[in-house]
Amino acid sequence: MHIVIPDDYQNVIRTLDCFALLADHQVSFHHDAVDDIDVLAARFADADALVLTRERTRIDEALLARLPKLKLISQTGKVSSHLDVAACTRHGVAVIEGRGSPVAPAELTWALIINARRQLFPAMQAMYAGQWQINLGQRLAGQTLAIWGYGKIGQRLARYAQAFEMPVLVWGSETSREAAIADGHRAAESREAFFAQADVLSLHLRLVESTRHLVTAKDLANMKPTALLVNTSRAELVAPGALLESLNLGRPGFAALDVFEQEPLVHPAHPLLKHPGVLCTPHLGYVEREGYELYFGDAFANVQAFFNGEQCALANPEARPLA
Repeated sequence: MHIVIPDDYQNVIRTLDCFALLADHQVSFHHDAVDDIDVLAARFADADALVLTRERTRIDEALLARLPKLKLISQTGKVSSHLDVAACTRHGVAVIEGRGSPVAPAELTWALIINARRQLFPAMQAMYAGQWQINLGQRLAGQTLAIWGYGKIGQRLARYAQAFEMPVLVWGSETSREAAIADGHRAAESREAFFAQADVLSLHLRLVESTRHLVTAKDLANMKPTALLVNTSRAELVAPGALLESLNLGRPGFAALDVFEQEPLVHPAHPLLKHPGVLCTPHLGYVEREGYELYFGDAFANVQAFFNGEQCALANPEARPLA
């Protein structure tokens, strides 16, 4: 079978231990980010299977119509809005989801919080440029960590916060708020109070239609001028343009971001990259070796099982190859 793996930005997937699972197959890699449908159609034309790295490549009706040989899409992590599962079903393309892990995203989130609060990045840049102690950061102890979305990542962050003597405030579904209270944390009295009381506010919601653009400029305007907004989940959780506008108005005063509406973000003049109150990382939340072994190990095992005719838990079990 011919398996195509796009968006291997770091050219590391073939170095993973789990890559041995594909030893009996032809595997083609692409290491750049492409959204041109003609280029993608040419690259995927001979593929029996695609292994997708999270949401880096969009697969829709127009592209699938040009890939009659494609039989399987093996997704690392969960299916999201980048993949039109209904169109896959119409074209007889099976879709298999993988698992995720909260460990690396939670660790990256905490690293951003510490770096942003202590202003480490500008201090380090200055030191390498020959300057000493140019700024004054803030400690975390005593600051309120507000978490929207008390799932696996949010719960892990709350435990980190306890170790750093930060009170935790939670907003989200009724189930999330009840779980937070059961764990000894506070649930916000209202959405307005959640934003207003936060010193550090971290978003941990899945991107679905009900959460798209959920955070508005009005929400952000309720934040303290000293507050930090952290987003390692999805940029589209925030209304378009709302964050930059709010930062320029001074509420919140700071942001730490691992996700962007257009990725890869490789334009040094982008206003978020140039803003003095913003710390940015290039979507590293899940990008580390152990996480890759988990994500791609699942994806490769699913490819193997599918083409061996084994029982697979398809995201679209009704998919059938076209006659």
